[in-house]
Amino acid sequence: MTGWLGDAYPWVKALHVIAVIFWMAGLFMLPRFLVYHMESAVGSAEDAAWIDREARLMRIILTPGLIAVWVLGIALLVNYGPAGWLYLKAGIVFLLSGYHGWAAGTASKFARGQRPYANKTLRLLNEVPALATIVIVVLVIVKPF
Repeated sequence: MTGWLGDAYPWVKALHVIAVIFWMAGLFMLPRFLVYHMESAVGSAEDAAWIDREARLMRIILTPGLIAVWVLGIALLVNYGPAGWLYLKAGIVFLLSGYHGWAAGTASKFARGQRPYANKTLRLLNEVPALATIVIVVLVIVKPF
């Protein structure tokens, strides 16, 4: 399939997959960082180190990955045309983007000394990216509808 992207299609698709890997790596890391950050005392040196780690992760990996995933993904969606599995995948990516926002917002709250969630809640929410990944990979590979 080439569509309007022409010969650039495989390059756009490859860049999209690379961006997804980076973004998902960040989405697996940040919630786990929050679990560990939760255990540090507010205002401690360890707390400051976690705040720095989380900020760097968001600035270097998560946010650029999110932007690249969306820009390249929209190009691929337009190029591919109508497909039920693709629209469902895009919907899940939309929800995962909301999860990204939640995790980034929670990191900001932690940086301000707030701890709005129980450790168990953070550990459960840490599994969201894994579940989304399973569904998305099945949709992309199997194309069930």
